[in-house]
Amino acid sequence: MQCELVSQSSNSLCIPLPDGTAVFLGRGPESGIADKKCSRNQVKLVASYEERTVTVTQLGPNPSSLGPQVLGRGQSDRLSDGGTLFLVNSEHPFKLRFSETRNGPLQHPTAPVLEREQKKKEPHRAVPKRGIPDFFSNTSKQAVKRPHSSGQEPSAKRGRAAGSSSEEDDSEEQIREKLRKLQEIAQAAEAHQANAEPASGSSPCPRDHWEDIGKLLLFTSAGVTARLKVAGFDIDGTIITTKSGKVFPTSPDDWRILYPEVPHRLARLLKEGYKVVFFTNQMGIARGKLKPEVFKAKVEAILAHLGLPVQVFVATGSGIFRKPVLGMWDYLCEKANDGVTVDKNQSFYVGDAAGRPANWAPDRKKKDFSCGDRLFALNIGLQFHTPEEFFLGWKSATFNMPAFDPRKCDPNARLYDPPDASLTSTQQEVIIAVGFPASGKSSFFQTNIIPQGYVYVNRDTLGTWQHCVSACERALKDGRSVAVDNTNPDLESRKRYIDVSRKLGVPCRCFLFSATLEQAKHNNRFREMRPSRTPHAPVNDMVFNSYKSKFVAPSLSEGFSQILQIHFVPKFPDSQSEALYRQFSEG
Repeated sequence: MQCELVSQSSNSLCIPLPDGTAVFLGRGPESGIADKKCSRNQVKLVASYEERTVTVTQLGPNPSSLGPQVLGRGQSDRLSDGGTLFLVNSEHPFKLRFSETRNGPLQHPTAPVLEREQKKKEPHRAVPKRGIPDFFSNTSKQAVKRPHSSGQEPSAKRGRAAGSSSEEDDSEEQIREKLRKLQEIAQAAEAHQANAEPASGSSPCPRDHWEDIGKLLLFTSAGVTARLKVAGFDIDGTIITTKSGKVFPTSPDDWRILYPEVPHRLARLLKEGYKVVFFTNQMGIARGKLKPEVFKAKVEAILAHLGLPVQVFVATGSGIFRKPVLGMWDYLCEKANDGVTVDKNQSFYVGDAAGRPANWAPDRKKKDFSCGDRLFALNIGLQFHTPEEFFLGWKSATFNMPAFDPRKCDPNARLYDPPDASLTSTQQEVIIAVGFPASGKSSFFQTNIIPQGYVYVNRDTLGTWQHCVSACERALKDGRSVAVDNTNPDLESRKRYIDVSRKLGVPCRCFLFSATLEQAKHNNRFREMRPSRTPHAPVNDMVFNSYKSKFVAPSLSEGFSQILQIHFVPKFPDSQSEALYRQFSEG
């Protein structure tokens, strides 16, 4: 069976649609359409030979039609055998035709008749087989003769050889040298083919397909094969950029290939035995600013333009799948490479979020928006390149690493200063915590203070500071000590508890948690990915920045009897938690 779209504007134009394979159709020579209202990837077509239908997905900004039915952007419907597709604005009709045919390439219906008529006109000519001598000069051909059946050369031939010139001897030597070189080429080609062969036990993906895995979308195009070596790439700013020249695309088709070298280099990687994989963060999907089906169509359009088998991982929100955290890479290695173990020593990653400062190159005034791609490669343990280094051969540029490095956290570090201080007291007291959200206050209190009988006062559970102050006063009147677990960044927030303790004649100490803003944000992302038993209110950047702007370092003059510095010393329940914590989680 064969399936094709037959242009109703040009009888000689037929577009074959292989079974189960995505075909993108739009403005261009393959369709014969020059209408600027028609996108270059106007529709995606997937034929089903079993059902004798074609699923049409609208991609371009202007509508396509299946007969009278108009499709909107991102919408799909089926076109039946004999139905008509109007490519754009009810114009440029193509009729769908399924037909039974013998195995062979798709061709125009009149092609077999024309071919038979042509053969009748031309006499039959046998094509002689060619051997190695046919590829060399006439002189060389004369030197390559079959040996005599007796194993000896005829006397006449021996005579000629005896009196032959050095030129003839040289030609024989040239033949042997050329044969040797041909053998070397064949051996090299054989070795290259072995390197490019699919890994043992794997086979190419038969057809394009998407998978939805929570906050991860995975696209595997037809022809993708498991490999030992992985060539990883970011998409935006690495494979493509905007046609408009703006930082963010203005529409789904506002993209172009970043550099002319990109398609050729990717194709060469595939020939060298690499699996080409794209990894991209698309937070706009989680925020509702980007529809998944629109981005899926964009991915398919990019791959159709490249014409290469590529696997694409899309992180659609925060969490373990978002670069630079390793969720996408781990899923590739564990579940999306047909059980073939990836060799990180032979693999690499390319991305534009590399931490380069402003003016890192003469014509590059803007700094990189983050260091996320470089950190993604660092988390994995891969060699890293920027697009300019990989595709254009530029020298490595300078870059800046994040202020906080989670790999350097020491679980055996000192917990507090001064080291001779006591964390709890046998006398009634109030302890006021001061520190960023996610600086370790709750865990510290629950581990070291609350088990000693202190009443725990926390705004996350009580709701307002007024309720917290009232709870503190009640506990002190009952003769209990109190631990106040709030951020308390400024003089006013701390004064409320100091006044209560003074009124009741109870000393008040301050525990200043020393975690920096960067470490606190890292801790916050970690506890979102690996929730603890202690519930926490969601924390966004606005909350962190609010604390930073209000912060006034505590002093004894406020009425504290002592100020302790509490350091964040991570404790991990298992090795998986520790491995996750030690990954860079934000660029």
